[in-house]
Amino acid sequence: MTRRCLVLSASMGAGHDTVAAELARRLRARGHDVHLHDVLALLPPGTGPALRGFYRTAVRRAPVLYTAIYRVFLAAPPPRPDGARAVPHAGTSPLAVSAERPLATLVERLRPDVVVSTFHLAAQITGRMRERGALRIPSAVYVTDFAVHRGWLHPGNDLYLCVSDGAAAAARTGSGRRTLAPGPVVAPAFHLAGQPFDAGVTATPADPPGPAAAAGPGTPAPPAGPGGPSDPGVPSRPAAAADPDGGGAPGRPTVLLSAGAWGVGSALPHTAGALARHGLRPVVLCGRDERLRRRTARVPGAVALGWTDDLPGLMASARLLVDNAAGQTAVQALAAGLPVVGYRPIPGHGADGVRHMAAEGITTTAADLPALLAAADLLVPDGPVRDRQTALGRALFREDAAALVAALATPTAHDPADGVA
Repeated sequence: MTRRCLVLSASMGAGHDTVAAELARRLRARGHDVHLHDVLALLPPGTGPALRGFYRTAVRRAPVLYTAIYRVFLAAPPPRPDGARAVPHAGTSPLAVSAERPLATLVERLRPDVVVSTFHLAAQITGRMRERGALRIPSAVYVTDFAVHRGWLHPGNDLYLCVSDGAAAAARTGSGRRTLAPGPVVAPAFHLAGQPFDAGVTATPADPPGPAAAAGPGTPAPPAGPGGPSDPGVPSRPAAAADPDGGGAPGRPTVLLSAGAWGVGSALPHTAGALARHGLRPVVLCGRDERLRRRTARVPGAVALGWTDDLPGLMASARLLVDNAAGQTAVQALAAGLPVVGYRPIPGHGADGVRHMAAEGITTTAADLPALLAAADLLVPDGPVRDRQTALGRALFREDAAALVAALATPTAHDPADGVA
């Protein structure tokens, strides 16, 4: 049965939009009607851009300030002395309240059978409305973070879908709601990047056929014509021999360094230089930060890339990802069979996410530059350490989150003419 699905994302960086776009692609491949909407557009005029601008500036220029904000308003409190863990609601109520009426109007116009949020503010809005009965359709939340902070958690939502067992346990404890761990949502092209190409290769069970184009560190897939990257059922081959600078580097294994869509990171050119002197070929993904790209391009032995449209191909040609955010680029690497080392993470949720990924055994962390080089020595060559980490990473991909969202939709549970009270 065709379902009408509303997917709520947020244009904060690119990771949330990437997950939302892939969920939408999978749902449409199953014949469902999907509407994507930026939750920041539901806020009062000017609020969304201001919030995005403040977050970007704080993470890039004032990490101490952002860490303080994160700890006060979002991070989970320490366990109580009796062993129980109480997670109060996030301090986002004014923003959530201001978006409720616009969301109600949107639901009334689109008449969806289910709504799924891929951003924590959206989860607060839907949770508040479901708790009061103001939203009559089921609400799912896809938690993109390995460190589940308070912003994601609201007992009004019906279902939480998480990237790992650890994240699911935290969401279950904090929300008291049904929680599953289907694994990360990643375009099939990344799964194909980790294996030799064969015309008969199909996507993994967790990813329906029809890989979407995968651009830059976490960008929504652009539209494509018949037979193109978004055409269901047509597998595309990652550029396994991708060579970012066209010159090749015989004997120098490629190591990717991720700075996200905004080019956020500290001492990236310095890190790239150290890796190059260690006999590796660092390729720095600078996102849309042209200044970072120019600085890194001056590092001997390093390759500096701006926004790229062939991340699966780059990952197919690399041996390691150095990550600082535990976000979408990290899970794309896991799908591609690429080991991940967390190093110099961005503040707040980035640092927490890097720590949680390592605690679950799916990545390694490096406390300093010598530790990063030592980790590279273990993970770049073939061997049991590399094999174990890549196997644990790929084991995260269990079920299709889109199928679980569609199964939650219950058209008979509400008046199809009105999804809000």
